[in-house]
Amino acid sequence: MTNNDYSYLQDLTARIREQMNRYPAEMNDEEALKLIEHEVFGRPEAGSRSCRENTDLIRRLYLTLRGELGILQPLAEDPAITEIMVNGPEHVFVERGGRLERTSLCFGSEEELEELIRRIASRVHREINEMHPIVDARLSDGSRVNAVLGSIALDGASLTIRKFPESRPLDMDDLIASGSISPDAAALLQKLVRCRYNCFISGGTSSGKTTFLNVLSRCIPSEERLIVIEDSAELRLDQAENLVRLECRNANVQGKGAIDMSLLVRNSLRMRPDRIIVGEVRGKEVIHMIQAMNTGHDGSMSTGHANSIAGMLRRLEAMFLEAAEIPVDAIRRQIAEGIDIFIHMSRLRDGSRKVSEIAELDGIADGEIRTNVLYRLEEGLTGQPLRHPEKLEVWK
Repeated sequence: MTNNDYSYLQDLTARIREQMNRYPAEMNDEEALKLIEHEVFGRPEAGSRSCRENTDLIRRLYLTLRGELGILQPLAEDPAITEIMVNGPEHVFVERGGRLERTSLCFGSEEELEELIRRIASRVHREINEMHPIVDARLSDGSRVNAVLGSIALDGASLTIRKFPESRPLDMDDLIASGSISPDAAALLQKLVRCRYNCFISGGTSSGKTTFLNVLSRCIPSEERLIVIEDSAELRLDQAENLVRLECRNANVQGKGAIDMSLLVRNSLRMRPDRIIVGEVRGKEVIHMIQAMNTGHDGSMSTGHANSIAGMLRRLEAMFLEAAEIPVDAIRRQIAEGIDIFIHMSRLRDGSRKVSEIAELDGIADGEIRTNVLYRLEEGLTGQPLRHPEKLEVWK
């Protein structure tokens, strides 16, 4: 589209929106579509466009005004796309099959993109403005949304949508079939979860941590009481009968009413949980999570961002130190006593996501937390996991 096309589209969108606002009752989708068609075909320039061009214009206007994700709606409905990334109004990328590709979609203006961001935020009762230019939210289908306004994004507003499929949740058999984990390692983890070992999943961005936590949590016996705590709800624990899901809440315009992860984890200890599942630890909530693992809530799970298990241990220590002045030796002992098993997820060069390492925490040696590797993925000619049967045997 040329600048004139964008200007025309903006004017047309504004006129239709004004008519919708004057409608005596809440307009349904069919009435909105009729109004858009009447406005498009009622203008003299409609005759100079082809039937296909008029149809595309009507569809774009309808998506802009009525679609949950505006012109991004077709991308959201494509099951092959797992992530949508908007870097300013003219740059829209998607992840398909683990690889990034640029699309031909463009927003008409920075204002159109920011209007969509505000609409998404308002639908989930979140706020984004010049005072609070960043928002994390989730869509009705559970997809995760992060948005940043142009006031702090130098190349224009940014919008990132990580999709979660509406089909049945993945289970361990699906991961085995896709090569994400070997059958022996999967059997080991299923056994450890049923035996109430505390597990922590680490990995880099988009390495599959949340997906694997979801899969692992499905191994929990259905009769146990679970308390699930997340910043934005993403986990799908359909098998759990006795389930409480808690979600963080941002502060209101006055800066009040925020409910953070630390408060939810602390409160969950009073809710008679058999297990506590924390979506991701990022700050001072790590203290209460580790204390829960050390005080009888065996079988608890969580995730965290790191490039290795050793890196995750250092991050946990750093989060402890940010929250309280505790000697490092005491912190390491609490971590070693609280977490039994670490599972590290990696995203490989071909875009696939796999379990790359499983290790047990084996106490303290020379002031450092000692780990015992039970399983490690080695990329070779076959790309098959390297198993350690002599170590797996210990856990049978």
